[in-house]
Amino acid sequence: MKQVVIDTQIRTEAGKGVARKLRQAGRIPGVLYGSKTDSISLSINAHEFNKLLSSARGERVLFTLNLEGNGDTRRRTALIKDLQLHPVTDQIRHVDFYEVLMDEEVQVEVPIVTVGQAKGVEQDMGVLEIIQRTVRVSCLPMDIPKEIKIDVSDLALGEVIHIADITPQEGIRLLDDPETTLVTIVGAGVEEEGKEKEPEAEEEAEEEKSED
Repeated sequence: MKQVVIDTQIRTEAGKGVARKLRQAGRIPGVLYGSKTDSISLSINAHEFNKLLSSARGERVLFTLNLEGNGDTRRRTALIKDLQLHPVTDQIRHVDFYEVLMDEEVQVEVPIVTVGQAKGVEQDMGVLEIIQRTVRVSCLPMDIPKEIKIDVSDLALGEVIHIADITPQEGIRLLDDPETTLVTIVGAGVEEEGKEKEPEAEEEAEEEKSED
């Protein structure tokens, strides 16, 4: 978990016109949502915000927001809830934060990363298939992991890894159904068979359209 501090300006005006002017001035409009307080409209320096995200290199960032406005400065600790991107340039157009308390657990999605070379792939020419790429966890903000690694080295053809098979680090609770399948090894022919059926499904769809 990477911790950073960034200055923000409290906004009292809203609307598309206001947001457009902020972006033209090099700022990103945003909102801070609180579980126990009202939401706060704000804006942040686009260059500084992008630089902080770039330096995190994919790691989740815990922000200390300096909220400046109305003659005073307040501090809030927050995580990113959502980023709205431009459909063409991928520039950040809006950011939603949600406030967290350091002594209270939060629920977040954490990506799954497989490590090792499965014996079902090496010995039986199987295909490693990732069924679910994230898991929901509950933990204190500072304990949020960047990723959860799954060792697939001993996974044979036809075998699966469920959430129940994962042992998370101390302080982290897995929230998804323990029987949820995360990873499996399937035969190469199974994947090819699935691909061969796709054109047939398209042809059937075209026939249905023509009948209509």
